[in-house]
Amino acid sequence: MNRKTASLIDNAEQKFGDRILRVESSTGEAVFEVEPENLLDVCQVLRDEGPFSFDTLIDVCGVDYLDYGSIEWQTNEATESGFSRGVESNTGTELRKVKTRYQPPRRFAVVYHLLSVERNHRLRLRAFPRDEATPVIDSVYTIWNSADWFEREAFDLFGILFDGHPDLRRILTDYGFIGHPFRKDFPLIGNVEVRYDPELGRVAYEPVTIEPRTLVPKVIRHDDRFASLREKEQGDD
Repeated sequence: MNRKTASLIDNAEQKFGDRILRVESSTGEAVFEVEPENLLDVCQVLRDEGPFSFDTLIDVCGVDYLDYGSIEWQTNEATESGFSRGVESNTGTELRKVKTRYQPPRRFAVVYHLLSVERNHRLRLRAFPRDEATPVIDSVYTIWNSADWFEREAFDLFGILFDGHPDLRRILTDYGFIGHPFRKDFPLIGNVEVRYDPELGRVAYEPVTIEPRTLVPKVIRHDDRFASLREKEQGDD
């Protein structure tokens, strides 16, 4: 962690006290968690007051922590890291949990990426809507106007509602789209498919006809290209 980031973290903790909670970052970034009822007050201070001066909202994104830390692939061939999420299992088919350092308190989160052009520092803020069935959180549109389309995207893809947003409607999916594609319980094949119906003279929506299937994980196998190198290393030993 560089000196500028450490100073930012100290200033934030002194200013907000127990209204924010620092989250450890493996990359040395300034990351804080805030309760929904304190979100607007904290954001207003982060934008207006001198030690922070976060004049730019870079992004607002949703996160779905459903089954966070779970293993998806039924395999004993894949690795525990990299692109694969499969691990070796005693039975070869039983799914098991991965030990994680962080267990989210609730399912959905909203993450705000802030930038101060004046002071050239960044901060990440995270808030968890309280109701998982209907996640609602205050809109920061009145503080940063750039939140307009960002919050619409999070609503469209995650179903997170932003109270006070001036025009909260879908932005990426179609008007009649059912569900929210980035939720972890949304089917990979979707719910409906569309095609052009020449008899009706318009696009028709129909139940999806694709058969659901489990994707094949990336598996690291023994590569013959390195066989001679391994044999040489074993010979040297």
